[in-house]
Amino acid sequence: MGERKVTVAAEVGLHARPAATFVKRAKEAPMDISVAKPHGAGPVNGKSILAIMALDVRQGETVVICAEGEGSDQVLDELAEIASTP
Repeated sequence: MGERKVTVAAEVGLHARPAATFVKRAKEAPMDISVAKPHGAGPVNGKSILAIMALDVRQGETVVICAEGEGSDQVLDELAEIASTP
């Protein structure tokens, strides 16, 4: 299983527009995607905006994004970039 640890850079955290962009990309992927806080909540379904927003990820916090399957490295890289974009 592939994973990426990412520090969330957006001022609003992983909420609102960043969460919508993240979920939109995750839904395009054919594999399951999960998101968790390293020492807290999760994992939650990375394709559910409600689940992502319920994690209450704030600016500067780290999340772990996991996916498994063909093409998962590219998807994880893209999702990590979305989460780490200010």
